[in-house]
Amino acid sequence: MKSEPDVFSIDHLKKDETTLWEGVRNYQARNFMMNDMKEGDEILFYHSSCEPPGIAGLAVVTKEKQPDPSQFDKKSKYFDSKATKEKPIWYCVQVGFKKKFTNLIALSTLKDTKQLSELLVLKRGQRLSIQPVTKTDFDFILKNLAK
Repeated sequence: MKSEPDVFSIDHLKKDETTLWEGVRNYQARNFMMNDMKEGDEILFYHSSCEPPGIAGLAVVTKEKQPDPSQFDKKSKYFDSKATKEKPIWYCVQVGFKKKFTNLIALSTLKDTKQLSELLVLKRGQRLSIQPVTKTDFDFILKNLAK
């Protein structure tokens, strides 16, 4: 999961302990939350649109899919007039803080690591805020790069 640290960082999550991952307005990213993310799944928390971008820590799914409340809030920039409580369009998961890494795993490090060449965040055109990571890549990152 990617977030801009000036908007919501790993430190914000640590302070808040949990948060709804709301405001996602891309169908593919929404579908990853709706269909693939299960309670207990660990998440690589990635800081984007900053210098340097990279993996800042770990989070965990604490509650599975639920309607994103921001779609119903007329004051929210994520309001969707087509969404109703009976037929929500947008979903989110609740995530909890697990760990902040001592050192950010920079995007440049990920790019320079041959074993991670298939990681989606490294592919051209992959701009989704939520992307699946294979168990092999996830385990490699935690074992070899995370501190």
